[in-house]
Amino acid sequence: MKVYQTSEIRNIALIGGAYCGKTTLSEAMLFHGGVINRRGSVEDKNTVSDYREIELERGNSIYSTVLYAEHAGVKINIIDCPGLDDFIGEVVTSLRVADTALMVLNAQSGVDVGAEIQWRWVKKANKPVVFVVNQLDHDKANFDETLRQLKHNFGNNVTVIQYPINAGVGFDSVIDVLKMKMIQFPANGGKAVVSDIPANEKDKAEELHNILIENAAENDEALMEKFFEEGTLSEEEVKQGLRMGIRDSSVFPVMCIAAKTDQGVTTLMDFIKDICPVPHEMPYEKTKDGKELKYDSKEAPSAFVFKTTTEQHLGEVSFMKIYNGEFTEAMDAVNAVNSSKERISQLLSIAGKNREKIEKACAGDIVASIKLKNVSSQHTLNSTKNANDIILPTVLPEPKFRTAIKAKNSSDDEKLGAILAELRKSDLTLLVEQSKELKQTIVSGQGEQHLNINRWIIEKLNKIEVDFISPKIPYRETITKSAEAMYRHKKQSGGAGQFGEVHMLIEPYYDGMPNQTKYPIRGTDTHELAWGGKLVFNNCIVGGAIDARFMPAILKGIMEKMEEGPLTGSYARDICVNIYDGKMHPVDSNEMAFKLAGRNAFREAFKNAGARILEPIYDVEVFVPSENMGSVMTDLQGRRAVVMGMDSEGNYQKIRAKVPLAEMNKYSTSLSSLTSGRASYGMKFSDYQQVPAEVQSALLKAYEESQTEED
Repeated sequence: MKVYQTSEIRNIALIGGAYCGKTTLSEAMLFHGGVINRRGSVEDKNTVSDYREIELERGNSIYSTVLYAEHAGVKINIIDCPGLDDFIGEVVTSLRVADTALMVLNAQSGVDVGAEIQWRWVKKANKPVVFVVNQLDHDKANFDETLRQLKHNFGNNVTVIQYPINAGVGFDSVIDVLKMKMIQFPANGGKAVVSDIPANEKDKAEELHNILIENAAENDEALMEKFFEEGTLSEEEVKQGLRMGIRDSSVFPVMCIAAKTDQGVTTLMDFIKDICPVPHEMPYEKTKDGKELKYDSKEAPSAFVFKTTTEQHLGEVSFMKIYNGEFTEAMDAVNAVNSSKERISQLLSIAGKNREKIEKACAGDIVASIKLKNVSSQHTLNSTKNANDIILPTVLPEPKFRTAIKAKNSSDDEKLGAILAELRKSDLTLLVEQSKELKQTIVSGQGEQHLNINRWIIEKLNKIEVDFISPKIPYRETITKSAEAMYRHKKQSGGAGQFGEVHMLIEPYYDGMPNQTKYPIRGTDTHELAWGGKLVFNNCIVGGAIDARFMPAILKGIMEKMEEGPLTGSYARDICVNIYDGKMHPVDSNEMAFKLAGRNAFREAFKNAGARILEPIYDVEVFVPSENMGSVMTDLQGRRAVVMGMDSEGNYQKIRAKVPLAEMNKYSTSLSSLTSGRASYGMKFSDYQQVPAEVQSALLKAYEESQTEED
């Protein structure tokens, strides 16, 4: 393979809903790009992109697959993305390194759920979009309705470049309103035949051509002036305006294909080559210290690792986009994130299962390396000259679905932990937490299907049977009023005894609270608790009632009880403890005695201080079609949600609410059922709030029953 310069590279992400034909399109592009000599099909389970066992079994994409094709002197890097929302993390990481998103649409179903959801992520990533209407050879294909939906959902900047003459069975021709020609595609591919537009299509073509010129001219003042003066623009001038409009997301072109029968694919590849942005035309990436990476091949090398996978015959594969300089085989690099030194032993252009060894890659290219020692997704690889330049990480969607996972055979626990760690390396939207507090392993992801796929991998590929069980909620305990208590620990059994007596006053803690004045404060220790909140420990002892050397033991006893709260065994937080009196024994007092006395005095005071259970509250944003607002709002209210506001966003309503985590179990499944999959949501931890009285009573009862069962 030749070494492609930055200007000869195009980076595209194929996005869109499930079953719109992205994988079939990528297969056709690879065929025309000379990577494969025979096109596979999803039905025959022999495509380059969907080659993993789980994808073959399911018949759709689960992971993004990095591919490439060479076309007319240009290298087109292609990332084929999954269409289901549960795997949106793959789309987000792909959009990070793509310069253009090709949103593929099924001409039968038009703008589907997947397209609507992924559009929002494209806008967040601020990437140009080209709409590709696929499956125009299907008997139920309806281009006009698809175009209407595109304009309705995404605005009048949706601009037709091509429209079909004979959509449906036998589709083979489009009118190209940029070239103002009719293009006919030979059966099953081949060189397109370009001819004049038929007389009965001229009026429609002229109308769309004028709209195209206007939309293109709006992106450049000189073009706009010429358009006003002459009333038209040349094809090259329209292309110039289109390039600028696509780059600035002020024009969204519409192309036409039937990927399965290879109609229009080479024409689409020509459009990508001629019109889609070159890497250096896009906004520059920045490092953490604000340095711009300008795709300059003469600068010190810098690349961002956006994806890692483990392949059966290759081992660990690190996919990277080069933002500056050149990467070469046998090059020494520095991982800016962890300072590890790496050797780029091999540099590869990878197309699914296929790979080609290359000696050098320039700025703007997407390539891979294998068997790097200490490199993960989101890491930056540099030369020694710019070793500390860290490219900002991709902002990934917050998890929406959580469950506890447990090996059916406890002897597999350690092995399961290692497998989960490996899965996490290649999927950063899969979160794994070994919760000491809940005594569970919690896995969180983008939806129930996302976690079920990982369960399939654990059970089928790693041969470990696991159970998904309801995750516990990380409640907290606190107090609402002051209370005093004392406890005397006295033990005598033969030899040396144990004696310690502690008197304490506990109060609710809040920022800026005044000190209590009942007892003089001799010293204060403030402890930021690992689980959130604070413990303030005041020494109010006068006259040596308790020796100072025993105060750390009292604090230790209190901390132990805060780690296993008196109400439900949950962590306690936000408490001020004042130790104001006590007694010692000249022989029997020791650290253990005062630790136990402090622990038990705290427990007694806690129960008399208006103890309350706190629950985690999440900020939830639900994107819902207007027609489903009523049912979604009713469901949220049943989940004890507090609606904070609503906004319109296109044809969707965005509901902002605060919802207890305890009520969000399997919400993604319920929301999908309520809205036929059209709604989506995100959630992020907000704070802890007191549970309602009836919920607290139920939690206390459940805890008492569990303790009885254990006894």
